[in-house]
Amino acid sequence: MANSMRAIVKAAAAPGAVYQEVPIPVIGPRDVLVKVHTASICGTDLHIFDWDPWSQSRIHPPLVFGHEFCGHIARLGAEVAELREGELVSADMHVFCGHCYQCRSGEAHICQNVKILGVDGPGCFAEYVRIPAANIVPLGEGISTDYGAILDPLGNAVHTVLAGPVAGRSVAVVGCGPIGLMSIAVARACGAGPVIASEVNAHRRGLAETMGADVVLDPTTEDVAARARALTPGGGVDAALEFSGHPDGIRAAFHLARPGGRVSLLGIPARPVELDLTRDIIFKGLTVQGINGRRLFDTWHQMLGLLREKRLALEPLFTDRLPLRDFALGVERLRQGKAAKVLLTP
Repeated sequence: MANSMRAIVKAAAAPGAVYQEVPIPVIGPRDVLVKVHTASICGTDLHIFDWDPWSQSRIHPPLVFGHEFCGHIARLGAEVAELREGELVSADMHVFCGHCYQCRSGEAHICQNVKILGVDGPGCFAEYVRIPAANIVPLGEGISTDYGAILDPLGNAVHTVLAGPVAGRSVAVVGCGPIGLMSIAVARACGAGPVIASEVNAHRRGLAETMGADVVLDPTTEDVAARARALTPGGGVDAALEFSGHPDGIRAAFHLARPGGRVSLLGIPARPVELDLTRDIIFKGLTVQGINGRRLFDTWHQMLGLLREKRLALEPLFTDRLPLRDFALGVERLRQGKAAKVLLTP
């Protein structure tokens, strides 16, 4: 094996990224070196590329970024016995400490000391990536490399949808970016209905229909809360799932939920959001959930089970396939709203 590889690097504290040669990671005794087969661009990667205020507060260049991928194990650390070379794997890139209160209480996904590979340490936009063995998820038979590359965001969708009962329940999906679109498929696979989608982008509204939404609404021209009340018996949906992170979308989720329903929030706003707590939460008796990442590793078992049973058809999301060196083109496709998941191959 050579000593260097090609990677996408946030080389400086400024907008942009470069495709350059870097050393292949050196693994420790409890690490795994994975040869990346397919990676995928996430919204977080756009923030890093643009060097927005969040990135400036979190990212320390130079950094190989990227956190959605699958690949084959190229090398095992000396103390790793439960995995094998050549195995197709993905990984949860939230590296948990294993010692804090949350880690010892079954909540490692919200570890107090979490470090995210591709954000706080080297990620997967490269030919090889180093992963702690404890974070590796073998994919087994029947899961393609395309699907293997999007398990991180799919896990977010599964976690959000299944944070409460959905079988036979009405669901609203606010924001039909890739995770919102995946959540439509997950909700349908788990017996939800009707599934109502709200999205401002016409292209994504079309994808929401393709993914199985019963009703797709444009919140800029329609009263989505009124439509939801007309379509459901309880004065709104049982579960409102918010993925946009936009203040209007967040407020809409609270208006869409029926009294006694739940609101699950995954979208991350760029600034504080004002809500009428009395009207929208207290008097409605809502359950409000913050959704962070994937439950380790319950969510992984759930989504892999759905995939192995062929319950999810996500092919419409794979809009672009590019070589890794064309990362900037993938960013532009996403920025234009013409792509859902952009897959990259080293």
